[in-house]
Amino acid sequence: MIDTIQGYVYILGDDINTDDIVPSDTLTLRDTTEMAKNTLKYIDPNFANTVVKENIIIAGGNFGTGSSREEAVNVFKILGVKAIIAKSFARIYFRNLINLGIPGIQLNWNEENFSHGDHIEITLNKGRILNKTKNFELNFDRLPDFLTNILKEGGIINQLKKKLLH
Repeated sequence: MIDTIQGYVYILGDDINTDDIVPSDTLTLRDTTEMAKNTLKYIDPNFANTVVKENIIIAGGNFGTGSSREEAVNVFKILGVKAIIAKSFARIYFRNLINLGIPGIQLNWNEENFSHGDHIEITLNKGRILNKTKNFELNFDRLPDFLTNILKEGGIINQLKKKLLH
């Protein structure tokens, strides 16, 4: 993981749960790429086709509630989502993001801060988000070092492998 992340905003609302992210009827698919094609299909049927360009999700409150299924993070990773910024996260979902190597950033944003398609840059070690489209900065509470270290290794499995092999 690099410290600076750039991408385009894709805005989602409040209370997006893990069933919204990965509908239960797709959990039996063995091919995770096929599963990812169904990401958020009942919220936005075109999400999986358009997220390639818009790879930083800006969400409302209570993002990732529901079951603790890791598939609800893995589909975003497969689709190339580099970070998720939300007003608040379900606790287990937040840790699943970190554990799979996707930064989760809690930020109490408002509608003037971001628009769909804005180009933004996140600097994790400074706790800064630069909206390049609207030319302004927002600050967020930096992640603790132990979480940042997991992200730097690309996720908890990679971090454990590195520790066990050295």
